[in-house]
Amino acid sequence: MSHQTPQPDPLTSGPHDPEHDPSASYALEPDYVAALTDRIVSTSGETKLSVSPINNQPLAHIPQSSEADVVEAFARARRAQQAWARTSLDHRAEVMLRLHDLVLDREQEIVDLAVWESGKARKDAYLEVYHVALTARYYARTAHKHLDPKRLAGIIPGATRVDLNRVPKGVVGIIAPWNYPFTMALCDGLPALAAGNAVVIKPDSQTVLTALIGAQILEEAGFPKDLWGVVSGPGSRVGTSVINKADYICFTGSTATGKKVAAGCAERLIGCSLELGGKNPILILRDAAIEKAAEGATRAAFSNAGQLCVSTERMLVADQIYDRFVERFVARTEALVLGPGHEWTTDVGSLISQDQLDTVTAHVEDAVAKGAKVLAGGKARPDLGPYFYEPTILEGVTEEMTCFGNETFGPVISVYRFHDETQAIAKANEGPYGLNASIYSQDGTRARAIAREIKCGTVNINEGFGATFASVDAPMGGMLESGMGRRQGAEGIHRYTEAQAVGTQRVWGFRPPVGVSNERFANVLTLSARVMKKLGRA
Repeated sequence: MSHQTPQPDPLTSGPHDPEHDPSASYALEPDYVAALTDRIVSTSGETKLSVSPINNQPLAHIPQSSEADVVEAFARARRAQQAWARTSLDHRAEVMLRLHDLVLDREQEIVDLAVWESGKARKDAYLEVYHVALTARYYARTAHKHLDPKRLAGIIPGATRVDLNRVPKGVVGIIAPWNYPFTMALCDGLPALAAGNAVVIKPDSQTVLTALIGAQILEEAGFPKDLWGVVSGPGSRVGTSVINKADYICFTGSTATGKKVAAGCAERLIGCSLELGGKNPILILRDAAIEKAAEGATRAAFSNAGQLCVSTERMLVADQIYDRFVERFVARTEALVLGPGHEWTTDVGSLISQDQLDTVTAHVEDAVAKGAKVLAGGKARPDLGPYFYEPTILEGVTEEMTCFGNETFGPVISVYRFHDETQAIAKANEGPYGLNASIYSQDGTRARAIAREIKCGTVNINEGFGATFASVDAPMGGMLESGMGRRQGAEGIHRYTEAQAVGTQRVWGFRPPVGVSNERFANVLTLSARVMKKLGRA
C-alpha cells in the first residue's frame, strides 16, 4: 500500500501556497474564519472547536445556535422569500450562472478547506466544486422548462381551460451531512432557490466551514441576504428545531436518523426527501472487461475513503472470471496512495472521526474473527494520522458477520462468487437497502435489462456511481430503507413546489342547460365519454 507522509501542523507552518509547495499546510486566518462564521445565526455565546481529522489540529471555533436562533433564522428567511418569490425566473437563472462562475473561480480555496475539514483526498474534494457548478448551470438553463405554467387537458375541449402552476413551498430546511460538505450543502438548496423558496441549512457539526464558503459565495453571486440562513449545533437541538419550523425538509444521513426526521415531518404534515443508507452491490458479469471493471470497482469502493452514500460495499463476481478479476482488483487496491489528501496524487484520504474509524475497525475485526479472509488492507494506519484506514477487501463474509448486511461507510468491500445471473440479482436485492448498484458487462442491452430487476434508485453500467450522479438531469435517490424522494432533475426541483391547478370554465358550468333534465344530462355525458374514447382522447 503506497502512502503519503504526514503534513506539518497547519497552525504553525503558514498558509497554503500551491505555487511553491502544493502539499504545504493550511492556516486559517482569524479574519477569514470570522467572515465565514458571521453567517451563522447565533446569539448563544457558545462555540464548538472544529478540528482537522488529518492531524487533530484545531481549525476554528464554530458559533452554536440556540432554538431561539433557529426561530430568528426562519423569520429572516420568510421575509426574504416573499420578495424572492416575486422575482422572474430569468433573474434567478442569471444569479445562478454567476454562482457557477464564482464557484469555479474559488476552486482552490474550496478544495483546500474541504480537504482540511473532512480529511478527504484532493481529487474527491475537487469533484464537489465541479458538481455544484454543474447543478447551478443545469437549474439556471432549465428553470423555465421545470417551472413555467403548463396547459393541461380540460374536461370539455374548448370550454374548460386548466393551467398547472408550480408554487414555492416557502422556507426549506436542509440538514446536510459531513461526507460531501460543499456539494450536499449547496446542490440540494439550489433548486429550492430556483423555485422561489428560501433555505435554512444546518450543516453537520464536523464540516461547518466548508458549508459556510457556499453561503458566502451565494451572497456574492447576488442571492439576497437572509435568503440562505445557516444555523449550527447538535442535531438533537438544532436539527429538531429546523424540522419544527420548515415548510419542507431535505435530509441526507443515516437510515435511523432519517426515520426520526420523517416522523417529525409527518407530525406537522410537511413533505420531506430523505437520502439515507445503503449496502450497495456491484455485479461483475462473466463478459465484463476485467481491467476496466477492476479500475472502476476500485473507485466505486474507495472514493472518499468509502464515505459516500452510493459507494460499493458488496461485490458479486461471476465464477467464470472470479480468480482473474479478484487478482486485478487486489493489485489495483494495493497500489492506491493512502495519506493526507493535499496533493492530487493521493487516492484515499482520512476517515472523518474516531467514531467512523471505530466502526470500520469493528466491522473488519468481527469478520476476521468469524472466518473472513483479508485480501488487501485490513488495518488502521496511525502512522499517517489519527483516522486513516487501509482500503480493505474481504473474502468469505457470511451472514453472521456485522459487515454482511450493515453499512460500514468506510473503505471496506466484501467479494462473493455467483454461479448464474439470477442468483446475482437475488443477492443484490438482499437486505433492507436500495440506493445504488452497478453492473459491469460488455453487453449493454443485457446489463440494462438486469438493471430493471435490481431494487435501487440508481443503477450504473460500466461505472460505479458517476454515470448517474454526475448526470444532473437524472433523478437520484433510494428505494426501500435507502430513502424517499429524489434530488437532481425535474423531481429534484418539483419537490420544493406545490402543484396548483387553476381551472377556467367558459360558456357553461357543470350543470344541465336550462330545460334539460338531470337524467338526460347524464346520458349526454355518458355518450360523450364513449365518443372521447373512440377519438383516442385521454
